[in-house]
Amino acid sequence: MIDTINRLTIKTPEGIEFSLRLAGPVTRFLAWAVDLGTIVAIITILNVVLGILGVISRDLAMAANIIAFFVVSVGYGILTEWYWQGQTLGKKLLRLRVMDEQGLRLQFSQIVIRNLLRFIDSLPALYLVGGLVCLFNKRAQRLGDFAANTIVVWTPHVSEPDLNQLLEGKYNSFREYPHLEARLRQHITPAEARVAVQSIVRRDDLDPHARIELFRELTAYFKTIVSFPQEATDGISDEQYVRNVVEAIFRQKASV
Repeated sequence: MIDTINRLTIKTPEGIEFSLRLAGPVTRFLAWAVDLGTIVAIITILNVVLGILGVISRDLAMAANIIAFFVVSVGYGILTEWYWQGQTLGKKLLRLRVMDEQGLRLQFSQIVIRNLLRFIDSLPALYLVGGLVCLFNKRAQRLGDFAANTIVVWTPHVSEPDLNQLLEGKYNSFREYPHLEARLRQHITPAEARVAVQSIVRRDDLDPHARIELFRELTAYFKTIVSFPQEATDGISDEQYVRNVVEAIFRQKASV
């Protein structure tokens, strides 16, 4: 559901709720302007490089420039949003992120669809179609977002929780594998991190059966992101597994 301050609230089957602040048309336009400047800079550099082909054939150079324009225009958004988990350079600067509209992990196919439809959203100029569609729907989605089932959210700085309170001093077997912890921090999204934290903070408010099921599903999901060795996971409950994940995400690096 969406409230009056432009937030999307997603509720999991286990009763855990988390709120996402949707990005508005103005913020998205500013992010797009930064990305447009980046794309123009890349294309300009390529045009200079491909200009060498003009010595061989002007038609060949023109064809190469046209192909480069379309590849960069579409490929920039696809590559950056996939590599940076829903962010481009402009979105990074303005702290925006593309997400699945149900809060699920963003799929590569969704990124491709929303970027292929960017040309339609940009018609007739300056994103007029996409801007109007974004302005007059509650989730601030453009046509590409509708087709890909995505939303764009503003990602606030996630403050580190009180790990001593959350983890109650229990030993974290994941610490023995810092490279896997680093990979976990790299691939997990802010929304997923918030869900993990909320599951620990609000665990006592859940029905016992729902609590067990919630941590079972979270553990199964986090295992698809990074697989820790069996010796690190043997003998620990699903709830402890999620606790270990939370600590791995938020634990401050020790000073050198």
